[in-house]
Parts: sequence; C-alpha cells; structure tokens
Amino acid sequence: MRKLLVHIRKYRKECIMGPLFKLLEALLELFVPLVIAAIIDNGIGGGDKGYVIKMCLMLILLGIIGLAFSITAQFFAAKASVGFVTNLRHELFKHIESLSYSELDEVGTATLITRMTSDINQIQTGVNLTLRLLLRSPFVVFGAMIMAFTINVKAALIFAVTIPVLSAVVFGIMLWCIPLYKKVQQRLDSVLGKTRENLTGVRVIRAFCKEKEETAEFENRNSELTSAQKFVGKISALMNPVTYVIINLAVIWLIHTGGVQVNSGEISQGDVVALYNYMSQILVELIKLANLIISLTKCVACGNRVQSVFEIRSSQKTDSDPVQKADGDIAVEFRNVSLRYKNAGDDALTGMSFTVKKGETVGIIGGTGSGKTSLVNMIPRFYDASQGEVIIGGINVRDYPLEQLREKIGIVPQKAVLFKGTVRENMQWGKNNATDEEIMKAARTAQAAEVIESKGGLDFQLEQGGKNLSGGQRQRFTIARALVREPEILILDDSASALDFATDAALRRSIREMESSPTVFIVSQRTSSIAHADKIIVLDDGKIVGLGRHEELLESCPVYNEIYSSQFKKEAV
Repeated sequence: MRKLLVHIRKYRKECIMGPLFKLLEALLELFVPLVIAAIIDNGIGGGDKGYVIKMCLMLILLGIIGLAFSITAQFFAAKASVGFVTNLRHELFKHIESLSYSELDEVGTATLITRMTSDINQIQTGVNLTLRLLLRSPFVVFGAMIMAFTINVKAALIFAVTIPVLSAVVFGIMLWCIPLYKKVQQRLDSVLGKTRENLTGVRVIRAFCKEKEETAEFENRNSELTSAQKFVGKISALMNPVTYVIINLAVIWLIHTGGVQVNSGEISQGDVVALYNYMSQILVELIKLANLIISLTKCVACGNRVQSVFEIRSSQKTDSDPVQKADGDIAVEFRNVSLRYKNAGDDALTGMSFTVKKGETVGIIGGTGSGKTSLVNMIPRFYDASQGEVIIGGINVRDYPLEQLREKIGIVPQKAVLFKGTVRENMQWGKNNATDEEIMKAARTAQAAEVIESKGGLDFQLEQGGKNLSGGQRQRFTIARALVREPEILILDDSASALDFATDAALRRSIREMESSPTVFIVSQRTSSIAHADKIIVLDDGKIVGLGRHEELLESCPVYNEIYSSQFKKEAV
C-alpha cells in the first residue's frame, strides 16, 4: 500500500490543509462546553440575560466558523482522495495495457475489473476518512481529557479510568471484525465475478435454458456474502450498546462526584455540565476512530491487492528505438518456432518453420485446438515464442518497439468486437485520422459499404459490442476497421465464419485487388476460404502436417484431404 502513495505527491498541500482545518474545527469544539458552563454559572445563575444572549451568539459564531473549517477540510480531503485515485486508476490501466496476453490470461479479467473499480473505490474512501479523522479523533479525545483536568482534577480522574476501558472495548471489537471484513470482501469478489460472467454470457444462458441453475448459483454466493455481512454486523452492533453502558455508568459516576463537589463548593454546576459534554465528545470520537480504523484496514487490504497487479511484470521485453525498414521479398518467416503457454504442461506449437513472401496469401487450417490462432498471435507478439524466431521484414519481432510492429499489422480477431459509438469512431480505431473517403474505401473492400448506407451513414450509433448488428455485419465492420490502416500484413482469424459463401468470395477477391497488396493470413475452418491461397499451412496437434497449394495438399496431406472431403463430398448411401 505504501508504494501506491507516490501517486498522492501532487496533492501534498491538500493532504496538509485538510487535517489542519479539521484540527481547527476540533479546537473550537473543545471550547463549546466551557461557553455552556459560563452561560449556566454566570448568565443563568446570576440572572444576567444579556450575558446569556452574548454567550449564545458566541456559540452561533463558533458553530459558523467550525462549519466553515469543516467544509474547507472536506474540500481538501475530497480533492486529494479523488485526485489520488484518479492518478492511480490511470496508472493501473496503463500498466494493465502494458502486460502481455500471458499475464492477462493468468490474472483474469474479472480480477482486474474488481481491482479497477471496487478496490480503488475503497482506497478513495479510506484516504478521505484518514485525512479528515485520523488526527481529529485522537486530538478531541486527549484534548477533552486535558480540558477536564483544567476544570477539576478529582472529577477528571473518572476520564482517566473510562477512556482506557472504552478504548479496550472499541478496539477489541474492531480487531475482531477486521479479518471478518476481509472475508466479506473476498465473497464480494466472488459475487461480482459471477455477476459479470452471467451478464457477459446471458445469451448463452438463455439459449441453453440455464436461468434457474445460474440463479441458484448466484443466490448461493449472495447468501454466503449476506451471512458473512450479517455475522460481522452482529459483532459490530455490540459496539454501541456496550460503549453506551460504559459511558452512562461513567456519567452517573461523574454526576454523583460532581454533585458532591457542588454541594461542598469545590466546583460549579456549569463545570459538571462541561465535564459531561467532554465525556460525550470522547465517546463519539472513539467510535469514529474505530470505524475509521476498520475503513483504513479495508483500504490497506485493497491497496495491497492493487499493488499486487502493479508488481506483475510483462514477460515481453521491447526496444524503444524504432528499427529501419529492411529490404527483401520476405514478409514473415518462422524459424523452428515453438510456443508454450504460461504454466502449461506441454507446447501448444512445435517446430513451426515456413517463409511467406510479400503480397502472398497464406491459408491456415486444422482441427479445433490444433494451434491456428496461437500461430498468428505470435506475428503481432501477443505471445512470444518459447523457442525459435519470428521474423518480419528481415527483423526479429523482439527487436521492434511494439507500437511500430503492430502498426504494420491489421488484425481481425475470432470474436468481432465493436465499441459503443458511431461507425466512424469505430473505424478510426484502425487509423486515428482516417477520412470518410478512406473509411468507405475500406468498407467497400470488406463488403460493409451497403450495410453502412442502409444504416444511415457513418454517424450510425453502434451499441456496446455491436449488439444492434447481425453477426455477419459485425464481422464485416471489424474487417473494414483493420483495412482502414492499409496494413502490410493482414490477419483474418476465422473472421468470415458468419458470412455466406458469396460474400466470403467477394471479400477475398476485393482483398486480392487492394492497391497496397498486403500479405494476408487467413485462418479458417472452410477449405473454400483458403483454396485460392498461395500457400496453405495444415496444422494438427500443434505441428505442421502439410504445406503447399490446395491441389498439392489434396494429394499429399491426409489431414487436409479429410477436412476437404467432410465439407464437399457426401458418403454414398
């Protein structure tokens, strides 16, 4: 948690001014019982109405000044806490963006979302309360006791006994609750994770009629969270009755002692009332301090969880200096490349060796789990090769700055992901300054121009994930987004699976006719989508079992022949 405080340095002034104004407010609060004592002894006791009015105006003035100090303190505390977590959230997001796919796979999306939202919000609350109360509450407690000793030492000894007893009860309950609150936070994570999973997969849940099972599972996790919160709530609920019993016993003792001393003339009636007020202030501040420490404990626990994300280091080492463009006809080369995912027991890919010339179209086909996506994911360095070298333009991908490398590549992933906003804004993800003409040119190549025109143009608003489009329309839009930048290398990772055969054929023809002549990698389950390719790579169980053109593979590669036959030949009845 301490390492995170580096992000609050910009708000040093606010971190000083917030507690300072709170102490000034507390100081004024300590004078209030003395003013009330003066009203009772001098005003009411002496029958001086003018004095009573003057002292009441003094109380109002103290209240107004105290309110101003409190509002000022709250302003500085809020500015510091909100600014701190804003910087922290930006840095955390930036750090997450720097992680490779391996680290993101290991940590998990749900965990990162919880760190970015729930945990950071808890940190903000803890920092805000700390700036306002960490100094104020102890100052009031000890200040009230000191003021009591200035009134009457004998009566103030009651404070010296009561404060340790109250502290033991308050902090004892607090220490009991702290580990229980940690369990509550863990179960909250579980509920949030299940909620996200259900909301993300709501269509699948409905398709398989699993609503009852998922509802039961959610209710089970929610019940565990509720039970944990109820248990810790019952323990926390002990604080008020126990402390009020102690404080009332102390008040009875104080009034008894004060009454005896009033009769003997040692102290006045106003002094007894002042001592009673100081006792009440101490009780309130001790409860505030206990709640603060519980919030601070949650804050520290959440801070440690956020810090654990910062401590994750990307396994990818990158150069910051741009590389010079290399000459030659080779666009992509794999030299004996193997890939093993983190914590996996075996290689996902083994012995990948092939060469692709500039402008060639390469088809990649194979059964489910054969490693097709893993292969193309190493080109933009989503994953680093465990062994061997991936060469682009004559240069190892590890020697490129990631931004320079990925600017060369247009990627259309398996899952068509679009963002909430206009069509134009989505297309400009491919190229920030793309003009409408460039966007429509890419859309025509991707067979998406008609869709855009039917929707009313580039200002058509897309829902999150493109939910207001069909599957085929989403795929065409994601292809157009990749084509806008006119990449040197275009990767189509099973990105035409929702397209009909005619649209798929038109798309492939349009890509071949592009002026920029990109090197194209097409990952597909359909042999018809890659039959025209200059080179086809056939994968099986992470190994290349066939490499050549369509006609060659039909004769020489049993795996390819089997895939082709399953799609185009019917068995005799």
